[in-house]
Amino acid sequence: MPKPAYHILVCTNQRPPGHPRGSCGENNAMEIFEKIGMGIEQKNLFGKAMLTTTGCMGPCSMGPVVVVYPDGVWYKGVKADDVEEILESHIINGKKIERLEISDDMWG
Repeated sequence: MPKPAYHILVCTNQRPPGHPRGSCGENNAMEIFEKIGMGIEQKNLFGKAMLTTTGCMGPCSMGPVVVVYPDGVWYKGVKADDVEEILESHIINGKKIERLEISDDMWG
């Protein structure tokens, strides 16, 4: 397998129900992970994109969080309906999706 151009990380951390920080897992992060994986397969993006789950990446209240490297773009509140746009716009065409991006000023 060639070195992929993009590495997509999906936080799937799961905290107990009612935890004050919440978690990406309780916001359907595994569904996002599975849909991205299926999209990579359907669009024949093997070698262009690699997909990995992660534990907590920090901005729990903004989850599910998806990060795309090497661009260092962090996406917040990703829903299943956003996956197609992430793959088409960012992975295939190299254009980040600003409406989903965690901007620098959101980090506080």
